[in-house]
Amino acid sequence: IPCQGIGRPSVYHAVVVIFLEFFAWGLLTTPMLTVLHETFPQHTFLMNGLIQGVKGLLSFMSAPLIGALSDVWGRRSFLLVTVFFTCAPIPLMRLSPWWYFAMISMSGAFSVTFSVIFAYVADVTDERERSTAYGLVSATFAASLVTSPAIGAYLSAWYGDNLVVLLATLIALADICFILLAVPESLPDKMRLNTWGAPISWEQADPFASLRKVGQDPTVLLICITVFLSYLPEAGQYSSFFLYLRQVIHFSSTTLAIFIGVVGILSIVAQTLLLTLLMRTLGNKNTVLLGLGFQILQLAWYGFGSEPWMMWAAGAVAAMSSITFPAVSALVSQSADPDKQGVVQGMITGIRGLCNGLGPALYGFVFFLFNVELNAMDPIQGDFNIDPLPLQTLIPGPPFLLGACTVVVAFLVAVFIPEKPSCSSSSSQLSLSEKSHTDGKESMSALAGVHINTPLPGSDEESPPTANHEDFEPLLQDSIV
Repeated sequence: IPCQGIGRPSVYHAVVVIFLEFFAWGLLTTPMLTVLHETFPQHTFLMNGLIQGVKGLLSFMSAPLIGALSDVWGRRSFLLVTVFFTCAPIPLMRLSPWWYFAMISMSGAFSVTFSVIFAYVADVTDERERSTAYGLVSATFAASLVTSPAIGAYLSAWYGDNLVVLLATLIALADICFILLAVPESLPDKMRLNTWGAPISWEQADPFASLRKVGQDPTVLLICITVFLSYLPEAGQYSSFFLYLRQVIHFSSTTLAIFIGVVGILSIVAQTLLLTLLMRTLGNKNTVLLGLGFQILQLAWYGFGSEPWMMWAAGAVAAMSSITFPAVSALVSQSADPDKQGVVQGMITGIRGLCNGLGPALYGFVFFLFNVELNAMDPIQGDFNIDPLPLQTLIPGPPFLLGACTVVVAFLVAVFIPEKPSCSSSSSQLSLSEKSHTDGKESMSALAGVHINTPLPGSDEESPPTANHEDFEPLLQDSIV
């Protein structure tokens, strides 16, 4: 098949695809909250949790299979499939809300664009350039999510939701046309011809394969428990948080858009400048503990806080807590043998994928149990039309408090993680990308084995997937934008 597209495959092709997709979804932040509340007025949080939970679990199940298939059939066709199905629900928002939310849940099976994009980048870069290329994709993703909610909120306020949905649909169509017309195939023909028609083993496509190996090493087991207990509340928080700010704390659309932008920018600063500084001064394990401490503080603050200024303060603390995941990734690379890097990273990302399904459902259920609902979306109205349980006057956000308790347990588990003194803390940041290049061919299929939700309802990945055997740059793992 002749190579289609404009020019040679490059990182810039990947950057444009990612930017357009997430920009389209980012525009819909405000309209989606309105439609969600109008469609499910009685149990908004519960339904939101179930929709995002089903989507997360489907992505967790399908990501390894799509990764393995893209090794055989090429990246371009799978980019087209993942972007098409991820963006398919957008026009349905105004046409049929029920179908819209059903499609969002179902689209989880294909919502792994990031995985395929990172495989594409790995195809077109060599080892030395790869971390920079991943950084460029990660920064583009962050930039699209920092700007688009504000633009969507502005357009929605002045011209109504219909225009925003139309614009998002056109941007998604532009993305699909770009892949069809401009993106060349990155997987070399020789590699595809060698594997064409080759059977894909169940081991490659089994999402639980990496989780079964967790108990083999006591240190890795402790790290995995820490990741599960700290990421479960994080995944739940991102699925319901903007809805909570809008409905319970009464943030207006504009305030919400500014909030997303400010917290996003702060977290980028935390994950670049602050993380590097902390790794060098405190060491790896202490940085993880500090990040978990910040997470406990922000979740407790969201749980007890009822004033808007408290949300802003807790948001700043939340940005600081985003250092946890990159630090955990570096700690794992330090604890594992050089030939086991891909396996342990696969475990961590497998656990995070599982949390993306369980976390949103758990939060939705706890909101439902405590009857945290409002009948009015109007940010000015502050009256509860449904009689809340007595506890709600003391604890405005029960799931956040429950999340803080699980992170306390994660903190106690993390205290017992042994830290290897032989590895210098500054080099630990890069140790993973230096050690983990073990088996290039296997790595391509493992690359797509991750799915991470974003705070934006409906968008499909929040942080760059961990390359199971490929180069990996912990600093670029953005866990809060």
